Amino acid sequence: MAETENAGEPPKPSALIGFIDAIFDPAVQLLDDVGGTVLLFAKAASWLVRPPLRIGQLLIAIEFIGAGSLFIAGLVGMFTGMAFTLSSIIGFRQFGAEGMVGGVVALALSRELAPVLAAVVVTARAGSTMASELGNMRVTEQIDAITTMGVSPVQYLVVPRITATVITLPLLSVSFGIAGMFGAYVVGVLWQGIDPGVFLDRVQQFVKWGDIRMLLVKSAIFGTIVSTICCKKGFHAAGGARGVGEATAKAVVASIVAIFAADYITTTVMTEL
Repeated sequence: MAETENAGEPPKPSALIGFIDAIFDPAVQLLDDVGGTVLLFAKAASWLVRPPLRIGQLLIAIEFIGAGSLFIAGLVGMFTGMAFTLSSIIGFRQFGAEGMVGGVVALALSRELAPVLAAVVVTARAGSTMASELGNMRVTEQIDAITTMGVSPVQYLVVPRITATVITLPLLSVSFGIAGMFGAYVVGVLWQGIDPGVFLDRVQQFVKWGDIRMLLVKSAIFGTIVSTICCKKGFHAAGGARGVGEATAKAVVASIVAIFAADYITTTVMTEL
């Protein structure tokens, strides 16, 4: 009787199979996530130039992502420039080279701090909102309703958000850098007594067109990455309100990690050029 009952039970997975699954499942899930993100971006790129063009949706996204993030990007940029200048003065003062601070801060802002931190600000404010909006539309079946009406949800919902982020993030990075230099000037010249002529001359001497180009290229790349990841996480959310919250959190974390990884790769490539 016992043998008959045992024969009807499904075989239990071995410990070796469970161990292998525990090792390879995260890697498989990561590859699946990356593949889904790349596929969504490919679909969005294919819809970018196909009519009808969603100009209204694009302008709404630009207003929300760009104008809505301008104040916080400028505020963070100003305090970043102030803090970085103060820390740099402490180090340069040991060698009597305080006059180099302006150029060093400008170079750091243009090549690294402005594009990276502006992208983080946009991720925290606009990226999380994009993920939660699309996630709510998914769990309430609004995306399914759009598809039923014969409208591509990728074209209507995703393409304007990605395009708006790619357009506005370089402008926000430039604003971040300007605000950062304003903060650096206040700390270095007005509070620490650095000669303003020397300060501005070092900025002009250190920062070249290649550094500005790096800022713009990095910002466009980061905008593409952040918007695609956040849209993908929200677009495929499931599990009600809890699922939307988890998708939003994963979107922010994944975007920030991807920003820093892409920053290293982009810096390496463009520095070698």
